[in-house]
Amino acid sequence: MDDDEPTLRTLMLVEEPEFGDILRCVFGLHEHDVETYLALADRDEVAPQPLADELDRNRSNVARSLQRLCEKDVASRRREILDGGGEVYCYEAAPLADVKARMHEELDAWAAYVHDRIDTFEDVPTGTTD
Repeated sequence: MDDDEPTLRTLMLVEEPEFGDILRCVFGLHEHDVETYLALADRDEVAPQPLADELDRNRSNVARSLQRLCEKDVASRRREILDGGGEVYCYEAAPLADVKARMHEELDAWAAYVHDRIDTFEDVPTGTTD
């Protein structure tokens, strides 16, 4: 899949979608968010800078990806107070079983919504496709 907005339609056209394709589609993530998740899942807790170094990306871009992953509950963050003062946030990927369960929940909720919408149609709509 390309880095355009992932949609269920584009996912359905992929013969055997990969984990990252499904993750992008279900949670509306970007390709670099998925790359960040996969790198995060490959290690224990980490701060944005070491992850940015590993991914060869800017720290602020990685931090934005980490924030989106946290918003989707596929990662979590913890504040760590530094000995010399200041603080840093450390991030950890959610366990794969939890991420898979969230994917199922999101897809089930979307499917239920679409089924409900279908049931509201009493006539064949005419005119626009909006």
